Amino acid sequence: MDVKDYNKLEDPTDEENDMLDLAFGLTETSRLGCQVIAKPELDGVRLALPAATRNFAVDGFVPKPH
Repeated sequence: MDVKDYNKLEDPTDEENDMLDLAFGLTETSRLGCQVIAKPELDGVRLALPAATRNFAVDGFVPKPH
């Protein structure tokens, strides 16, 4: 996400920043996708998805294959 669009978002919470610390390929404008709410002022925003992820199971949860 470019800086002008990033600056239209509310600041990330401490909890989001903690999650981002674990993210693959973190950049200065990285955000969790679930925190980027579609609003009219973001019309035309361009997002880049990381080439890889660091998904892991928490508290013994193991997702079912799809």
